[in-house]
Amino acid sequence: MAILKPFAALRPKPELAAQICELPYDVMSSDEARVLAEGNPLSFLHVSKPEIDLPAGTDLYSPEVYAQGKENFQKLISQGALKPDDKPNFYLYRQIMGAHAQVGLVAAASCEEYLKNIIKKHELTRPDKEDDRVRHIEALNSQTGPVFLTYRAVAAFDEFVAKKISETPAVDFTGKDGVRHTSWTISSAEEIAFVEAQFAAIPFMYIADGHHRSAAAARVYLKRKDAPGAPASRRQVGGLEILEHIGETPALPSATFLTVIFPHNQMQILPYNRVLKELNGLTPAELLKKLEDTFSILRMGSAKPTRKHELGLFMNKRWHTLTFKNKFTAVDDPIEKLDVTLLQKNVLAPLFGIDDPRTSKKINFVGGIRGTAELEKLVNSGEYACAFSMFPTSIEDLMQIADAGGIMPPKSTWFEPKLRDAMFCHQI
Repeated sequence: MAILKPFAALRPKPELAAQICELPYDVMSSDEARVLAEGNPLSFLHVSKPEIDLPAGTDLYSPEVYAQGKENFQKLISQGALKPDDKPNFYLYRQIMGAHAQVGLVAAASCEEYLKNIIKKHELTRPDKEDDRVRHIEALNSQTGPVFLTYRAVAAFDEFVAKKISETPAVDFTGKDGVRHTSWTISSAEEIAFVEAQFAAIPFMYIADGHHRSAAAARVYLKRKDAPGAPASRRQVGGLEILEHIGETPALPSATFLTVIFPHNQMQILPYNRVLKELNGLTPAELLKKLEDTFSILRMGSAKPTRKHELGLFMNKRWHTLTFKNKFTAVDDPIEKLDVTLLQKNVLAPLFGIDDPRTSKKINFVGGIRGTAELEKLVNSGEYACAFSMFPTSIEDLMQIADAGGIMPPKSTWFEPKLRDAMFCHQI
């Protein structure tokens, strides 16, 4: 079952939401954040990327950075720009990006369920990035960036959501990037009980985006659960009184973490494209010849693949369409038949010498939001030798792999639109 709890969110004043709410900390560099926040003291980037208020070159993981984030966060609260609700609620958060709309439930999810894999993962995390998020949460005593979850859609809950979003919203604004953000509050006891009951019948949820945020939240919870003075219970074992920490109930505010949960059939996954620094000593003609062992090649192809197992290759100012041959795709393992896996095993490793794409300096990754024109620009500039445009990984593939306990290759998915930081904060 999925245990979800209402919480009293810390939220922006509606008229200030457009100035405060920002993209997640991990989709931009410090320099990009400085530009975005310039002239806007209310920008949440002063909290999520506080190094922008310190001298250039400051170590991103220095104590001064986290202290600056805490100071900026408290300033937004003391000014009344961020205000706490007076009671626990659930919330709805709708995003509209072009023709795509998605509506998610904002709730506090269980750290215990994360630890027990009821909330399923599909990516590995990096300790340094986890450490950073732990320190950020502890400095602010708050979770300010939500974890993006999904679940298999439920018709009865879809009907409830459709009715609720016909009401007057609490917040409604359009960001500079054209994405519209709207929220509603689910506050009545009857509505809250309905939401809890609906999700109690859902066996699993899946992390779409936010593996480091959820891992960090769980680490903070475990640390506080084991701290002196944490809520505990007592039981008798062999005549001895044993003290046990309470793990199953959210006795600690840190026992839950901030989430926005979308039905699987509303998710929009864009491709995560690859650009390569060099051809590993091959000429373009030699590379195409070698690729014929793996692909059927259309040498005057299109930039965007139209189906699974089809890729685009941009090289020498021309797009080629590559289609994996059947002998490579006729496998049962859901990870092995992902296009990103097939490309890595049959092309990037043997032809380009890229054995570990996480650490190799020969490859970079470009989110699909930037489009194929960005790939052409990077290659035509001479900075890169060629680019592969990918067909998006499906949400069904993601859930199947997570159900099997598998780990997807790095940079397999790019979810859009991104959830805005500070739309909702969970104080712990």
